[in-house]
Amino acid sequence: MLSGKTILVTGGTGSFGKKFIQKVLEFDVKKVIVFSRDELKQYEMSREYTDSRIRFFIGDVRDKDRLYRAFDSVDIVIHAAALKHVGACEYNPFEAVKTNIHGAQNIIEAAIDKGVKRVIALSTDKACSPINLYGATKLASDKLFVAANAYVGGKDTRFSVVRYGNVVGSRGSVVPFFKKIKGTGKIPVTDERMTRFWITLDQGVQFVLDNLERMHGGEIFVPKIPSMKVIDLAKAVAPDCEIEIVGIRPGEKLHESMITEDDARHTKEFDTYYIIQPEFPWWSEGYTAAGKSLEEGFKYTSDTNTKWLSVDELRELVEDMQFH
Repeated sequence: MLSGKTILVTGGTGSFGKKFIQKVLEFDVKKVIVFSRDELKQYEMSREYTDSRIRFFIGDVRDKDRLYRAFDSVDIVIHAAALKHVGACEYNPFEAVKTNIHGAQNIIEAAIDKGVKRVIALSTDKACSPINLYGATKLASDKLFVAANAYVGGKDTRFSVVRYGNVVGSRGSVVPFFKKIKGTGKIPVTDERMTRFWITLDQGVQFVLDNLERMHGGEIFVPKIPSMKVIDLAKAVAPDCEIEIVGIRPGEKLHESMITEDDARHTKEFDTYYIIQPEFPWWSEGYTAAGKSLEEGFKYTSDTNTKWLSVDELRELVEDMQFH
């Protein structure tokens, strides 16, 4: 479905954006547009990615007029731009609102008015039962993108959401941080009970591509991925270091959650993923009817997961990992 298409990625100079663009350039795409607000990152990326099909477009998702110009003749939009740092969002709350919520609505309106066919927005586990502002803004964003399918009227634009946890190996993630400081002899872990889902950048990119194929509009796609204990990851990365328990930071959860018990009532299970279905009268199950309904009380959290990575498995994965 990518052949001959023009694809735009907001936040295209980030870890996900760079890996996604690298992947889609393997297909016979017409053009790939990198939309972001940092000209230095765009310059650095232009030196690394020299394919003639790439275009670099400086702009901010807060600026609707700029989005209208960027979305001209675009077929597919991947919305990866966001303010994501939990602490920064807590300290600068309305900046997070302007980018993550107002920016989402700007994407929706520009996509509809410019005739974009498919939009996938990247979400986060923190949008599921949020306890920090970043999660709250991403929950609002998810709601906007799902409801946008009713907002299109008779037009062909379709919107869906992909939700997964922290991407291991991306900029600012815990693995490169542990690797960087292991020479100090101490590894800080916030709580020895803390668990997280494990997904690599490659897996996240492939999951988005898979859902571009299957989406009808309105779905929140959640991958089935293994869990790990953060303390086990520290042992895998730095087995000779002392582990220092430093306490949970403000806005941080003990365990990740991607499907709540309430969401599970309208979620379908497939072999490798779940689909949270919209609760709107316009939604018709269609292909999701083949999925399995979840049992009462089900929730998808990193501490109740059935798949776990051991210290040895984590060590092997970390050794093979490239950082972005």
